[in-house]
Amino acid sequence: MRIRHLAVALAAMAAAGLAAAPTTAQDMSIVVASTTSTQDSGLFGHILPLFKKRTGIDVKVVAQGTGQALDTGRRGDADVLFVHAKPQEEKFVTDGFGVKRYDVMYNDFVLIGPKSDPAKVKSGKDIIQALKAIHDKGAAFVSRGDKSGTHSAELRLWKDAGLDPAGAKPAWYREIGQGMGAALNTASAMGGYVLADRGTWISFKNKDQLEISVEGDKRLFNQYGIMLVNPEKHGHVKKDLGQQLIDWIVSAEGQKAIRDYKIDGQQLFFPNAAPTG
Repeated sequence: MRIRHLAVALAAMAAAGLAAAPTTAQDMSIVVASTTSTQDSGLFGHILPLFKKRTGIDVKVVAQGTGQALDTGRRGDADVLFVHAKPQEEKFVTDGFGVKRYDVMYNDFVLIGPKSDPAKVKSGKDIIQALKAIHDKGAAFVSRGDKSGTHSAELRLWKDAGLDPAGAKPAWYREIGQGMGAALNTASAMGGYVLADRGTWISFKNKDQLEISVEGDKRLFNQYGIMLVNPEKHGHVKKDLGQQLIDWIVSAEGQKAIRDYKIDGQQLFFPNAAPTG
C-alpha cells in the first residue's frame, strides 16, 4: 500500500507539473498588434528571435492595418502596439488607451507604378504632382482602403493635392480593403499605381512590371512607433513583459537589430529611438 500511495503521489505531482507548464508558457508570451509592413517585410522574423533569445519571451504578432491595430489595442486584445500613424498613436495615448509612445524607426513611402507609366510620372520627386497626373489621366490606382497607416498617408496626400478620389470613387480608383502585399499584387495585375512603404516593396517578390515611379519627397516620410496598452484600462495586459519588449526595441541592441536587417544589401528600416540610459 505504501508503494501504491507513493505512485499516486508521484502521478499527482507529474499531473500538476504538466498543468502548470502551459500557464508558465502563457505567462512568458505577449501579443503585439502591428502594421502589416513590419511583418510582410520580414523585420519581425529577424528581430523577434533575438528578443526571445535575450528574454525568453515569446511574441505573438497580429498583423493588421494600423487603424485595426489601434482598435485591437482599445479592446485590450493586445499588450503592445507597433504601428505607423503618429497622429493616431498620439491620440491613442491622450485618450488613455496607451501608456507612452516611443519613436522606433523610419523609412519612407514610395509611389509604385507600371513600367509603361501611363501617367508619365516616372523618376519624379513630387508626389503631389504625380497624384494630380494620375487623376488627370484616369490611370489605374490601387488603394489599400483599410484604415492602415499607409492608407492614411495616401488619403492625406490626395487631400494635399486638392483631390478626393476615395469620396468621388471614379472607375480608375480601386479600394481593396486589404494589406500591402495584396495591394501590390492588385497593382501588378491591373497595371496600376499604388502607394507602398519601401520595406514591403523591397521584400515584395512579384514585382514583374512594377517599379518605383516617385520617391524622395519629404512628404513621404514614414515614422514607426511602439506603445504599451494601458493596463489601467485592461487589467489583463502583461505590462512587465510588454515593457521589456519596448525597452529592448528602443535600446542600443534592439536598434542595431533593426539597422542590421537588410535584403539584397538594402536596409529596410532606419532606427531613430531616443537614446536610453
